[in-house]
Amino acid sequence: MTRESRRDSETGSGERPIEWTDPDTFARALERAETREKGNCFEDFAEGDLLEHDPGLTLTRWGNESWMSQTLNHDPAYWRSDAAAERGFDEPPIHPDYLTAATLGITVEDLSEKGGYFLGRTDVRFPGTPVYAGTELRVESEVVSRATSSSRPEFGIVTWRTRGKDAATGEVLCSYERTNMIPRREPVATDGSGAATAESDGGDDGDGDGDGDGDEPTLPEAFVTPAGGYFEDFVDALETAEGCDAAVAYRHERGRTQDDVTVASLPLATLNTAKQHHNVDVMADSPSGDIVTYGDVTRSTALGHARSDERTWREVGFDDEQFHTFVAPGDTVYAFTRVLSAENDASIDAAGTVRFEHIAFTQDDDPVYSGTRTAEIRKRTD
Repeated sequence: MTRESRRDSETGSGERPIEWTDPDTFARALERAETREKGNCFEDFAEGDLLEHDPGLTLTRWGNESWMSQTLNHDPAYWRSDAAAERGFDEPPIHPDYLTAATLGITVEDLSEKGGYFLGRTDVRFPGTPVYAGTELRVESEVVSRATSSSRPEFGIVTWRTRGKDAATGEVLCSYERTNMIPRREPVATDGSGAATAESDGGDDGDGDGDGDGDEPTLPEAFVTPAGGYFEDFVDALETAEGCDAAVAYRHERGRTQDDVTVASLPLATLNTAKQHHNVDVMADSPSGDIVTYGDVTRSTALGHARSDERTWREVGFDDEQFHTFVAPGDTVYAFTRVLSAENDASIDAAGTVRFEHIAFTQDDDPVYSGTRTAEIRKRTD
């Protein structure tokens, strides 16, 4: 085709140029244009597939401190060189919450950008050695399983094992297993036998709409609150509750109202491209009616509240994490904690191991996140 004929093909008739920006003309053009879609559907995943996520992310001190400050995680070892040295670090390290959020954020474009209910995450683990600013993060995900949804024929259920690695050494810095509902290209008929036990309404990256029904359980007669935040305080509280109709359970005073930084800026800084967090146009027709908070922001905020009442030495891992409903701009995130156990088996003599259940909830007392956490908690030195 000659230059002249190419020019004529853009005029339509060859007599009058097309005004592509004329509103009526452009509207007709949009109707005819094919959308180049992003993300993958259920049919694109096969068990055993290994996806190497193209984006990488250099973990910076700025990114780390931005995440920690906005989610109220104020452990001095992650802020001050003297406190870091006391903990055995060469410098203030990367916080596990920021590392977890960055690892997941990088995967969104390949795994869950199409949307779908986030059914849970478990076996979140970190290395024994600290991670420092300047580390280049590379992420891969393996398809562990895929299944039919018994209740939602337009979705399938996919589980991935994700590993965030140090690009220079190959060391695994963060790993976890997460399960999502993923849209199908074509709905399928089901017989009601597919993976029903795995299904609970949550939202992609913590923005679902689930609830539950059933008989109301009887709560313990008494709630015991630890006297302080040291390992011994948790041991004493558990001993007080033992043999009684009691639980070691308490709420934390601080709350954090969701704003433009927490809802949009933090997820985008971790390369989380899910439309739920930055596309107001698309989300206007969603149950929330607006963009919503990245689940790892909700989680980290609740954990920040809890840690403010503890003497945390080291994070060991997280299990059974679920995101129960969405958190919208203007919602305030609070936290509630149950102490499950305390064992004198930490990696150092200066700490003991405590298992917690943390529940994030909003100003309406609606649970939005829950998960179990294992952490090493400092002992008293006097």
